[in-house]
Amino acid sequence: MVIPRLVIAGIKSGVGKTSIATGLMAALARRGWRVQGFKVGPDYIDPGFHTVATGRASRNLDTFLVPPEGVLELFLRASQGCDLAIVEGVMGLYDGRLEDGSSSTAEVAKLLKAPVLLVVDVASLGQSAAALVLGFCQLDPQINIAGVILNRVSSNRHLELVRGPIEKATGVPVVGWISKGALPALPSRHLGLVPALEQEGIKGDIERLGLALEASLNLEEILKIARRAGPLPRPTETCFPSKFPVTKVPIALAWDKAFNFYYQDGLDYLSALGVEWIPFSPLKEEKLPDGIAGLVVGGGFPEVFLPELASNKRMLHSVAQAAAQGLPLYAECGGLMYLSRGLRDHNGRYWPLAGVIPALCRMEERLAGMGYRQARTLRHTLYTRPGEMVRGHEFHYSRLQPLQTFFPWAYSWPGTASSIFDGYAFNNILASYLHLHWVGNTKLAQRFVEACRRYQKLGRGGKGRG
Repeated sequence: MVIPRLVIAGIKSGVGKTSIATGLMAALARRGWRVQGFKVGPDYIDPGFHTVATGRASRNLDTFLVPPEGVLELFLRASQGCDLAIVEGVMGLYDGRLEDGSSSTAEVAKLLKAPVLLVVDVASLGQSAAALVLGFCQLDPQINIAGVILNRVSSNRHLELVRGPIEKATGVPVVGWISKGALPALPSRHLGLVPALEQEGIKGDIERLGLALEASLNLEEILKIARRAGPLPRPTETCFPSKFPVTKVPIALAWDKAFNFYYQDGLDYLSALGVEWIPFSPLKEEKLPDGIAGLVVGGGFPEVFLPELASNKRMLHSVAQAAAQGLPLYAECGGLMYLSRGLRDHNGRYWPLAGVIPALCRMEERLAGMGYRQARTLRHTLYTRPGEMVRGHEFHYSRLQPLQTFFPWAYSWPGTASSIFDGYAFNNILASYLHLHWVGNTKLAQRFVEACRRYQKLGRGGKGRG
């Protein structure tokens, strides 16, 4: 299968990858190209900008959360019917897991056999930029660095100082340069960029970003590079089922400004198992949707919307009542916080929440957990069996404080000094700080859907919707 494709990589974090990748997508979409966006790594925010720029749901490509053959399958599935695939990298091109450097942008670029455009922040750099780019080209000859984009160029003289030496030393063309301060800034806060869903004028901002990139990059040369990407093999085994169930099982999905951290391919995988997603807003609606057979509350920023969430007592009661009645419930990170007894914010103020989990959450000034985790399940629930392994990622500023001596932790993994325990697993409830990718944890996904089907057949989920 031949798909024109590119990877936008950086020499490090903070060089402008997200702005450049998103702006390039917007510029090409404005010209009528059907562009499919992707993001390397466990990121929920950057794909939101890609989605606005292209009009197509952006996807994550992560070789730790999903096996490499699965990542290739997800790429091919999402790229069907598009003219061009653009993959935004994570951190620096070669930055990956501490243990072995895996899960890097370089690993994904090799898996996809995709040419790489290397973004170089040349602020305070002259001819030495050539040595930097040469090192990136030579470190791994299997990586096809096919073009260089210069960011934060201060003047025409500065451009001459860096462009000529780079092209002479490496033979790689500079396909664009961006003047210092030319790119519109995207708002940020404690966990990075503010999600697109929270920004009222985001569409106009990304349109302006696209115009800035169109004026700064050689789009025709970039398209030529993308078209030189060769064919990709189809996976010998597929993650998705070949046949979709006829009978749908309706599952409520928390979706608003407070909760919107989901991997699109994960949602699609559960849809392939027969799930009909019923979005609802814990911020604005007063009760869960009627007739549901399950509930998923993903991650997000509940700490930013505590006054609205805590004051919506009818929704909090609806969630607590459904959990007490045995509704299958799955939650991650922000969802875990929402299901707790309450949350103490950065100012020490306490906000009562759903009370499903007998624990409190407390916001910290520093990161409380970050990184990939290979976790061991600790309990027998509707979805888990003791001793099984799941792969996930955590990134959060809050901590969970149990309010009872016996607390049914969901997972454990090795820590620096001792084992770390996380989450809550009891009967119909599984919640934790771990963000899981359903395609990389298919057993858990299948059990969750099966539990929802059983709940539906007992008549507790109403007549359903399919």
